Amino acid sequence: MDLTKLSTETRNPNSMLLDTMSVSEIVTLMNREDQSVPEKIHEKIPQISSAIEKVIQQFKLGGRLIYLGAGTSGRLGVLDAAECVPTFGTNPELVQGLIAGGQSAMTVAVEGAEDSLTLAKEDLTKLHLTKDDSVVGLAASGRTPYVIGALKYANEIGAATISIACNENAEISKFSQYPIEVVTGPEVLTGSTRLKAGTAQKLILNMISTTSMIKLGKVYQNLMIDVKPTNEKLIERAKRIIMQATDCDYQTAEKNFLAAGQDVKIAIIMILTGVDKQAAEKNLQKNAGFVRKAMKED
Repeated sequence: MDLTKLSTETRNPNSMLLDTMSVSEIVTLMNREDQSVPEKIHEKIPQISSAIEKVIQQFKLGGRLIYLGAGTSGRLGVLDAAECVPTFGTNPELVQGLIAGGQSAMTVAVEGAEDSLTLAKEDLTKLHLTKDDSVVGLAASGRTPYVIGALKYANEIGAATISIACNENAEISKFSQYPIEVVTGPEVLTGSTRLKAGTAQKLILNMISTTSMIKLGKVYQNLMIDVKPTNEKLIERAKRIIMQATDCDYQTAEKNFLAAGQDVKIAIIMILTGVDKQAAEKNLQKNAGFVRKAMKED
């Protein structure tokens, strides 16, 4: 293993005196370095878009989205997967995150887990991976054995494989149908890829999950219409979404929210088209959950 060839492991000339800087100087430097990340991602929009198109295609076949990585990369995948449930009302099975070493590795590193080429296969086998699933391998270094093993196995099954690395000519790219390489360069703190590299991965995961959910009909205009009202805050948010989508007052939103069985989509269709709950449900189902299309029904 030659880490000297990885840009994420080299020393940043701008932070050679990091330990002598004031708090303000450190923060300013970190902020300046972070500003380069979106620009690097912008260069890879075609690759990112192609990967997302494939994820959407797999979803429509009944497949799942599975993020997989070790350390910070793994934690970011688990985080994005977990956020899909409250944000888009998805079943926890639809988007999942795997981290080398299991859930305990979210807080405590599991020795040797990321260096295993077979552990990921075991994890994916437990999930009953199919050819309709999408597997996204995350590794800032681009060479994590756990991720390589996952991509190899996913390819054998026939699943869609996507990789996200922060180095050029990444090893994981060789095993991915849709490789994404965003070179974020040396970190302010040498080798600490939870910084710029982690930011890049998080931004790309935001793009993958949000865009694919939009294309599955879980957004109307720019509103989270599939939010699940599981607590008081979310109930009030649901009513506010209905108000924003229909330009109605609070009382109208609340009335239709309750009449729709606390289903935001149904309530919006009822208000904007004047149909009852049963007709709204029928139109929504006929149009695969897309509110805008459902409102065009007679």
